[in-house]
Amino acid sequence: MSVLGRLQRGLETLYRVETGLDVQAFVVGEEARSEALRGAPAEASPGAGTARRPREQLLVSQDGADLSLGLFLDDAALTNLARHDPAHGLGEHNFWDFCLAVEGVSHFIYVAHRAAGDRSVSALELELQAEVDKFVSCTLLEKGRDTVSLRGRLFAEVTYAPDLDDEERSRYQTANTEAHRYARSLDRRFLGVGEVERMLVELRRFYRLSLQEKLEHIAQAA
Repeated sequence: MSVLGRLQRGLETLYRVETGLDVQAFVVGEEARSEALRGAPAEASPGAGTARRPREQLLVSQDGADLSLGLFLDDAALTNLARHDPAHGLGEHNFWDFCLAVEGVSHFIYVAHRAAGDRSVSALELELQAEVDKFVSCTLLEKGRDTVSLRGRLFAEVTYAPDLDDEERSRYQTANTEAHRYARSLDRRFLGVGEVERMLVELRRFYRLSLQEKLEHIAQAA
């Protein structure tokens, strides 16, 4: 099974959701992405403006009740993950490409799951959940080793693409800030006292909250 397939299985198992879809079948290349974005409205691509070409991008198009999805992931990142499988450990050689893959698969599952329940999804909601999923995926893969350093890498030592517009930058910054607060609370309440199973129960509940409920929950847990 591919890295993306294992990530999908891992996240769906973690959150106890079943999309019934194979993320690998929805991965598109640069040419297909450009074709999809040509003339598309901004809302057709949650998480990134249509003028930009980020290394990860979920493409969403809706026509009535029909929803079409496509996931673009940088080919060099996928090649690197195939060469340096995260299952054998994370390091400077594959850490950020692994996070990129987690973000893409997180976006894919979240939109598919919400659509199956006839629930809308905002771009901020997508980004917030993806930031949480990156922290949790790295933590579980590395069996909770040095989560303080991990939080620093994911949330404190970040830079933003210079071509982001004000709205996009604000969205990414908010998702980063709120996910960092939540990750700190997970560390304090669960990881620091060896309560991983209780953390998983908490994460499943969090996953099903609305955006406003998630923000309120983070504020209470911080």
